[in-house]
Amino acid sequence: MTDYHILAIQQKIAPLRKQLLEHQLYSHLNSLDDLRLFMENHVFAVWDFMALLKALQIRLTSTSEAWIPSKSPVARRLINEIVLCEESDQDINGKPSSHYEMYLAGMNQCGADISRVVHFVKLIEKGYSYKSMVKYNVAELSRPVQEFLKATLEIIKSGKVHEIAAAFTFGREDLIPDLFTEIVKDLDTKAPGKLNAFIYYLQRHIEVDGDEHGPMAHQMIADLCGNDETLWLEAHQAAYKALEARLRFWDAIALQLHRPAVHS
Repeated sequence: MTDYHILAIQQKIAPLRKQLLEHQLYSHLNSLDDLRLFMENHVFAVWDFMALLKALQIRLTSTSEAWIPSKSPVARRLINEIVLCEESDQDINGKPSSHYEMYLAGMNQCGADISRVVHFVKLIEKGYSYKSMVKYNVAELSRPVQEFLKATLEIIKSGKVHEIAAAFTFGREDLIPDLFTEIVKDLDTKAPGKLNAFIYYLQRHIEVDGDEHGPMAHQMIADLCGNDETLWLEAHQAAYKALEARLRFWDAIALQLHRPAVHS
């Protein structure tokens, strides 16, 4: 049975969801070049999704060597199940892969440029903090990407696990199945043989998020917020912020796609 608090949040964010699901961005994805540009931007949201996921895992499980049982067994189990799939799923060839790595494979297959996001991740590997990468833009990201990552960083740095869970659930997990259905439609007719890996990634996301992770994430939020109306209000506000950030990001990508070519 769906918690009435979950239904209340879904009702409040419905106008934003409608704007995203009917966004003009989809009508601009008319060529392989359009898809490449979209992917080169959106890949940062795929990486950023993992940042939210790991923030939840850190807060809901014990990740230190001196292990202790975390306070919420229900949330602990749910987040670990989601992490297992998102970080160690099977790719189109049946090999272990995170969904981020699947996305890179899709980009490589269709000729999209992965250099910016690879550079970003390599700097983090070298020890740059997430905050320095986003706040001070060490990797010299585009303004739309930087602003999108900033919105997520603000939620993570709040330290409130129910807010992070709400952003993760309603801004990402809950939205992805409907959102990417729009992109999957007619995708294979645009460039036969060049989008198999990307289509597999999208279909895998639709499958696990719609059938498994979405309901799990709802249950996790219900467990974290319980009957505390203040926590539910903060969860709603975090979900709204996450959707607003996604909408601004979609606006910026659509603007890039719609700009007329510059002729010399």
